[in-house]
Amino acid sequence: MITSLQNDKVKYTRALQSRRRVRQRERHFVLEGVRLVEEAVRVDVRPAFVFHTQAAGSDERCARLLQALREVDIPCYGVSESVMVACADTETPQGILAVLPIPDLARPNHPTFTLVLDRVRDPGNLGTILRTALAAGVEQVLLTPGTVDATNPKVVRSAMGAHLRLPVTMLRWDAITEAVVGCDVWLAAAGGEMRYTAVDWTRPVALIVGGEASGAGGQAGALARGQVSIPMAEGVESLNTAVAAAVILFEALQQRMAPERGAA
Repeated sequence: MITSLQNDKVKYTRALQSRRRVRQRERHFVLEGVRLVEEAVRVDVRPAFVFHTQAAGSDERCARLLQALREVDIPCYGVSESVMVACADTETPQGILAVLPIPDLARPNHPTFTLVLDRVRDPGNLGTILRTALAAGVEQVLLTPGTVDATNPKVVRSAMGAHLRLPVTMLRWDAITEAVVGCDVWLAAAGGEMRYTAVDWTRPVALIVGGEASGAGGQAGALARGQVSIPMAEGVESLNTAVAAAVILFEALQQRMAPERGAA
């Protein structure tokens, strides 16, 4: 059992949790909890190693997970409760975490449903949006400079495994412009001239959603063909970024699924 915070793997894990530069250099990040580690196994993303406490290893579900990991030769190390607390980002760790490579998922060559996030700085909002984007059928998420790091522990926790299935890439604006060629680009904005339900989301589209504090920047507005808005009750100025994204994304999904329902 690992009990020292000076252990090399412990120091490595703590560095990944606390420092973006280390995550980017090493191309690894940390997943915490049984559910997320199970999801990594399900999509065949091999952890570099796994930490678990004795208490977690005694849990039936966690024990099955550890057995599955060992069967494919993933190193699983028992650690003390104090080491787990030091390595975890959560206040009450579940007793298992995995260090694994940042997924390098291929972006579509001809995307039909892209989400661009501009200056979204709140980790919880970004993670929630990624989880929502996956559920809504988004094919790729592009992050602009100034958006919080997608492998930030709070983002990872809120995204609930979306990183393992959805291409998420940080790009400069020139590359984003190239990536959405052929798409109708819409910017979500309070007071936008087009109601979000009036847009034809069945076409190849890209939706830009801006951050919590100051919204999207000038480059987002220059790229968009128009602005879409969500009608709200009188006296309400705006919605939370993640909520607004969800409302629009699921309208798009509903429209895109309608032809399938008609064919059935």
